[in-house]
Amino acid sequence: MRRTLSLLALVAVLAGGCLHSKPKSAFDISVVASGREPREIYAHGEKMMKAGLYDKAMSDFQELRNFHRDDPLSVRAQLSLAEIRFKKGEFDEARYAYEEFLQYHPRHPDLDFVVYRIGLSIYKRAPKLAGRDQSLSKAAINRWTGFAQRFPQSTYITEVEKLSQRGLDRVAGKELFISRFYAKKHAWRAVEGRAADLVARYPTATHADEAMAMLARAYHSDGRPEDALAVRERLVADHPDSRWIHSVDQILRHPPGEAFQDELFPRPYHVAGGGAPAGGGGGKKPSSDD
Repeated sequence: MRRTLSLLALVAVLAGGCLHSKPKSAFDISVVASGREPREIYAHGEKMMKAGLYDKAMSDFQELRNFHRDDPLSVRAQLSLAEIRFKKGEFDEARYAYEEFLQYHPRHPDLDFVVYRIGLSIYKRAPKLAGRDQSLSKAAINRWTGFAQRFPQSTYITEVEKLSQRGLDRVAGKELFISRFYAKKHAWRAVEGRAADLVARYPTATHADEAMAMLARAYHSDGRPEDALAVRERLVADHPDSRWIHSVDQILRHPPGEAFQDELFPRPYHVAGGGAPAGGGGGKKPSSDD
């Protein structure tokens, strides 16, 4: 009986550890003091890292962190540990390691590199397909917001701007993906909401001109030809060479659709008492006197 209880307790402890597990830190490996001088340890660690022998390099850098914390090389070793995680493709662990470094050394001269790497660690995990969740792309963009103003002399500005634009294109692509879906269903109000938001929030995205064309089509189909024409004029002004201008012109040649009347499609929360819509499943059917 005692043996059974002991086994159950062990299973519970292991299960609890799984439930509350976190990404491995860059500093969670056990090492022993080798007796070498800090400079020798760091030089060997760099040599191992350049050779791709990351586990051996981590042991060296961790030895510096554990036994020579007051040496300036210990700070460089901490950043190298984060860099090894990144090079190994362990982007979650790398992100936390860079963020930990940032927390400990907020005025370090390589701070621009650290911020660049934090955003890149997030960006590397974002899906490339437009139909997938792009919250990681948004997170990377947010991490890089204001990078050029914060680090005007950084050599990573061009790379950050390029990757931020790609991330923005992914986010805009996701919104356009949803807009296309609604357009196939002729759900023009839903198309208006998505396309208008895309145009307002991501005007420099690769898909901005297509979003404008889709917004013009939605307005025209929803009985709002004046708004459609206004969008068409903006499309010409912002994207004079866009192939979507011709598509919009073809749409505007047809008679506009009828304006959507929301009251013709009452929803349960529009009915007094929260009941079912009129004429459907227990609600009172309107008479000619209503």
